[in-house]
Amino acid sequence: MIKSVIISTRLKTRGPLKEKKTVTQSLLYVDIVTGGIHKWDSNTGVEEKINLDGSVGFAVPCDQGGYVVGLNRTISHVDWTTKAVTTLAEVEQGTKNRFNDAKCDALGRLWAGTMGFESIPGIVSGGEGNLYSLSTDHKITKHVGSIDISNGMDWTDDNSVMYYIDSVPRKVFAFDFNLQEGTVSNQRTVVEFPIGTESTYGLPDGMCIDAEGKIWVACFSASCVYRFDPETGKTLQSIEFPATNITSVCFGGKNLDELYVTSSSWKLPEDSKDKQPLAGSVFRVTNLTVKGRAPNNFKG
Repeated sequence: MIKSVIISTRLKTRGPLKEKKTVTQSLLYVDIVTGGIHKWDSNTGVEEKINLDGSVGFAVPCDQGGYVVGLNRTISHVDWTTKAVTTLAEVEQGTKNRFNDAKCDALGRLWAGTMGFESIPGIVSGGEGNLYSLSTDHKITKHVGSIDISNGMDWTDDNSVMYYIDSVPRKVFAFDFNLQEGTVSNQRTVVEFPIGTESTYGLPDGMCIDAEGKIWVACFSASCVYRFDPETGKTLQSIEFPATNITSVCFGGKNLDELYVTSSSWKLPEDSKDKQPLAGSVFRVTNLTVKGRAPNNFKG
């Protein structure tokens, strides 16, 4: 039987999380609106937090120490001990856009996307986001434009395909991926949420891939994480949570056989807050039959 366990109730806003490293056994996740970066030690149960000045869309460990974070429209380095913030790159100056989700590829290159201003959850200025990569020598490159809400991403084991979510059209895309060159091409749709399924599937948000090559998608406004077969687009499994707005998902645990899931309480109506007091929690799902993969650090 699949079981869901609460590990934190401190997350109050939308926040993609970064995957649990088997080296540190710590879970890193963010609280976007408050600029919070949380680090939860699974061995001790101790949770640490720092707050930055602005919105934080992602936080990824660096091989050389500290974290690379999406802070407003910048990609910056944060020293956890000193709290020092160093800007590595800035994009889309003069806009209200911000960075959202991000991951590193197998060479330690960072991929991160932006989104337009969001005053209401899931409602943004359309087509203003872009997908970028940041090389290990801090060169930033734009790859895809006209994105609504840039969200989850991951790669196949052989690094030949990159999966990527734009939330508003409710699609999971695939690109042919050239790892050595750091390029994407041949965009196509692998999972599309049909019109009329908004209450069932919601908006695709964060994503990860398991060891069998299937993708797990956190579905905002649908209380669920779904497992899809990207080859057929078919739904394979669903896990329901006691919170409407599910925001991101990753594998963790010593054997990478646990699923960690974030949720949001940002701008929930008061009556909804009463009905779902666990909104804004981080959940741990155990007794799964599949395993995930360890994530990649930023090597810059």
